[in-house]
Amino acid sequence: MTVRDFINHTAVALALVAASATMVATTGAPAQAASEVSIVVNNQPITTYQIRQRAAFLKLRRVGGNATQKATDELIDEELKKQEIRRRGINIPDAAVEEAFGKFAADNKMNQTQLSEVLTRAGFSASAFKDYIRVQMGWGQAIQSKLRTSDKLSEQEVVQRMLAQGGKKPTTTEYTLQQVIFVVPDGQRKSLLGKRTSEANSMRSRFRSCESTYDVAKSLRDVTVRDLGRVAQPELPPRWKDDIINTSVGRTTPVKETDRGVEFIAVCNSRNISDDIAAAMVFQSRDLEKLGEGGEPDAAFLKELKSKARIVRR
Repeated sequence: MTVRDFINHTAVALALVAASATMVATTGAPAQAASEVSIVVNNQPITTYQIRQRAAFLKLRRVGGNATQKATDELIDEELKKQEIRRRGINIPDAAVEEAFGKFAADNKMNQTQLSEVLTRAGFSASAFKDYIRVQMGWGQAIQSKLRTSDKLSEQEVVQRMLAQGGKKPTTTEYTLQQVIFVVPDGQRKSLLGKRTSEANSMRSRFRSCESTYDVAKSLRDVTVRDLGRVAQPELPPRWKDDIINTSVGRTTPVKETDRGVEFIAVCNSRNISDDIAAAMVFQSRDLEKLGEGGEPDAAFLKELKSKARIVRR
């Protein structure tokens, strides 16, 4: 799930954050009461403190009903999602989470500090909200991963789909890409990030072609260039997909902060492809989009995980 998808998915949930700021501005941060393990999901504990925090978050989202019960149910589902995300080796970069957090703040006419204060005063916290963001984004990727591996279209299904649209094969765009990484060591992130971002933007402004990238990078310190080869549009990395689609050949995407430092993608070439493999990718991509529009494409998968889980209530 991209940052944009996550924001769209959860926009209703936090649409009232700004209004809630006024509601909670006169209240102090709640005292942290004693915490004990309430639920164990596949050997992973959920504490009463987590449940109280989530109940506060539900109230902030103006979700009705029994807040404690709904918070408990939501946290059980969330823990199952976390475990599946880890099992599939999905990693959501801190930078992507920070980007989404900042977007929420901006959408509600606040800076990040103000949003953090609102969440804290309401009984939640910025760090807990960022964890929530990370799970939602990771779960979206887990759903797509499952669908791609378990619901691959057979050759016969592809042919039937093409016959249904008059025998015409769908086309997609195939990009030849190059990745440029300005490395920022973890211990120097705060001091170097701004400088490295400026250096990356400077290189972008001088970019002419993928053939010359290596020569330019040689004159710069701690810059890695990777040829990503040819990638079809349905297989583009979610976080970069929109930027790549909107970038002309011979140009680069905007710079993004990542766990490695700051990066951009160069679009070396692009071409339309229309073969059986491309057709299968296009059809499957359309199926995924339709599932996303359905509201709860993950319900069956979550139910499956829950049926196999060991959930102990104390």
